[in-house]
Amino acid sequence: MPTPVQPDFGVVILTMGKRRKRLVMAIESVLKQRDVTTDILVVGNGWDPASFEALPPQARTLALPENLGIPAGRNAGIDHVTGDLVFFLDDDAEVVDDDFLSEVKERFEDDPGLGALQGRVFDPKGKGSPSRWVPKLGSGEVEKPFAAFSLWEGAVAIRRDVLLAAGRWPGDFFYAHEGIELAWRVWEQRKKVIYDPDLRIYHPVKKPTRHADYYRLSARNRVWVARRNLPAPLSVVYATSWAVLQVLRSLRSPRGLRPWFGGFREGWRECPRDQRKMSWGTVAYIARKGRLLVV
Repeated sequence: MPTPVQPDFGVVILTMGKRRKRLVMAIESVLKQRDVTTDILVVGNGWDPASFEALPPQARTLALPENLGIPAGRNAGIDHVTGDLVFFLDDDAEVVDDDFLSEVKERFEDDPGLGALQGRVFDPKGKGSPSRWVPKLGSGEVEKPFAAFSLWEGAVAIRRDVLLAAGRWPGDFFYAHEGIELAWRVWEQRKKVIYDPDLRIYHPVKKPTRHADYYRLSARNRVWVARRNLPAPLSVVYATSWAVLQVLRSLRSPRGLRPWFGGFREGWRECPRDQRKMSWGTVAYIARKGRLLVV
């Protein structure tokens, strides 16, 4: 009996079932990919996607009994898909071109040092793309690939072995900044994280402040990123730098400062410590690659 051929990609699509039309569009954007094979899993975060009659039959499902948050929900799907490459796609995102995944596969095959890859994100209705979609401090050239030290989490491809060695997504974060920790953990393995603007993704522009806990979780997780990953003196510098930046950003609209600093204090009061801190050698290595971890 012939050995089953392993898919090129294990695809994990996380959903709470609230954007079902866009969920179908996300799945169909993967199904249209040519020259690759995919193992698609729809993970229902507190919802059973098998109950959705319009779900394309090529997608398998996994129901989580409660909403575990975004990073933990993604983690739940990893062991249920096969493929040396894992592709995470939001339920309201879609890949634009039908050679997207074949191009991704080729980049990983051509560069053994490539650990994770993110493409360029566009609003499908032509609205301007927020700067937060580009993993780069400040404004600058985004027409060419560059080394990234954070990830926009809505469409990420990563080697499975690198993902597992990184400790997967930081499941305790629930929402916000999980792409920072994952990117740092990829670089820690001396693997690259690359932003490639030739790989196109659609995602509607939405204000992150629509989430009730946006300010609190953003601040708490920023502190957690520092405390879990950086040597002690540097973790204080990094977290303090972001507190100063938040104050400066909020001068015209300070309403978010109170919940933000509530989360900032929460991050210092308690912190899950299921990760090892990176060495000073890794800090120096990341600095040589283009990012001083002081902000």
